[in-house]
Amino acid sequence: MDVAASRNDFDSAPGREPWDGGAPRRAPVLLSPLALVEDVSSRDGRQGASTAGFSPEFQISLPYRGLFVFHVGKDDVVSDANQVVFVTAGEPFRLTQPVPGGYGELIVTARPELLAELVGTSAAGLRFHPLFRRRSRRADARMQLLRARLLHAGDARREPLAAEELLVALLRSAIAEDSAPQPASAATRKLIHRAKEYVEAHATEPIRLGDVARAAGASPAYLTDVFRRCEGLPLHRYAVQLRLARALVELPHTADLTGLALDLGFSSHSHFTAAFHRAFGCTPSDFRASTRPRVTPSPRANRYTSTHSSDRAPAPRNLAPMRAKREPASVTQKWCSASPSASLAS
Repeated sequence: MDVAASRNDFDSAPGREPWDGGAPRRAPVLLSPLALVEDVSSRDGRQGASTAGFSPEFQISLPYRGLFVFHVGKDDVVSDANQVVFVTAGEPFRLTQPVPGGYGELIVTARPELLAELVGTSAAGLRFHPLFRRRSRRADARMQLLRARLLHAGDARREPLAAEELLVALLRSAIAEDSAPQPASAATRKLIHRAKEYVEAHATEPIRLGDVARAAGASPAYLTDVFRRCEGLPLHRYAVQLRLARALVELPHTADLTGLALDLGFSSHSHFTAAFHRAFGCTPSDFRASTRPRVTPSPRANRYTSTHSSDRAPAPRNLAPMRAKREPASVTQKWCSASPSASLAS
């Protein structure tokens, strides 16, 4: 199976079958011999919308906006920006949208040989790997940052090597060993699902524990205990991580950081910046700058530069201080692309 056979093969490339009527928008992000990466987004705001599909290939879904429930076999997997979903080849599935507003996800259809090498098994053994049997895992801050960088990789065709290295790093992070969640009963899983749905629907608002508990059908004390045990982090940090994931999507397209901070549910620009820095190791403005295209000066500009020293503009007296001020920004941008801290407390 050659997913890089032709750029015209995106509609028929391995992946989820197109849906009729209100089908999500599919846009190619990366097409290489290693994998096909698609940005699939639905703006359908109808609560309860349902669609069916089938994947002939193993896939990894990386939701980055909104929430949907992935129904496959006897499992119902709540998928939001804090999750990674593992799709086993040959299984029919159904998606429902319990929260209005649509969703967005990156779908990676990688060569089975690449996935098998990364997880340390054979291509035939992929369906028995714990992650494909669990169907999902929680995305940490590093994984979210890598996902956002791939989503915003507008120069993937001009810089295929960099894009493919980023893809491999993202896949490696997605399938890295993690602590498996504690086994939970069907009733407990449904309780956690309802809590996640409420948090997603109200992520940009001040959230009260009592409101989440009522929506989930549990007492506040029981909810906080069971959510931490099942998800591996407190409910508040889960909500903050959802807000920061939205920030990663919106930052390259926004000029008003204060407005974005307030729209995301943070109390101020400084509150947003502190939470973002703790999670990803850089400030929002540094991340935004690192995702915008770099403009390379044209060599033709040198034709009009005089070679006579008398015609040159005098060098500014404070040239050294100007360089010194610029260096920390580039260092910070490099740091932002490195492994971030997993801390998300605010």
